[in-house]
Amino acid sequence: MPELQVTTLIPAAEIASKIRELGARIAADHPGKPIHLLGVLKGSFIFMADLARAIPAEVSCDFMRVTSYKGTHSTGDVRFEMDLTETIAGRIAVLVEDIIDTGATMDSLLRVLRARNPEKLLVCALLQKPSRTKVTVPIDYLGFTIPDRFVVGYGLDYDGRFRNLPYVGVVEGM
Repeated sequence: MPELQVTTLIPAAEIASKIRELGARIAADHPGKPIHLLGVLKGSFIFMADLARAIPAEVSCDFMRVTSYKGTHSTGDVRFEMDLTETIAGRIAVLVEDIIDTGATMDSLLRVLRARNPEKLLVCALLQKPSRTKVTVPIDYLGFTIPDRFVVGYGLDYDGRFRNLPYVGVVEGM
């Protein structure tokens, strides 16, 4: 693979601070209630792990895997590859996503999950690119709004690379 340069867009310390804030808000909005986090794999796993630790309440976790990307571009075709293993009926469910780009993936997920009768279904995204929005979806808890650049790190990847970076960075030359 060619050597790619990544420059920092959001430093690790800024991400950590924002996640503590999001965790506190989620708990404060649902005092005394258990929170069920639903991670969208693979990109959300680092964000969700840190978010779970930042919520000062009872937290449970489950995962689902969907795909809509090939390389750096969304195909527009959302495919479910792995479903949740636990019911969300009657629970406060927070769908945790690394990035909301066009909104198509999140829209598909929300339609499927609402039909499963959660008490509440909320969205928590680390990143959003508003300039790419094609389908507007509710985002109850948002970390950062970013420009239309291809980003990696903190769980986000480029063909499987760069997920382990402790910050969100821009791949230069793309």
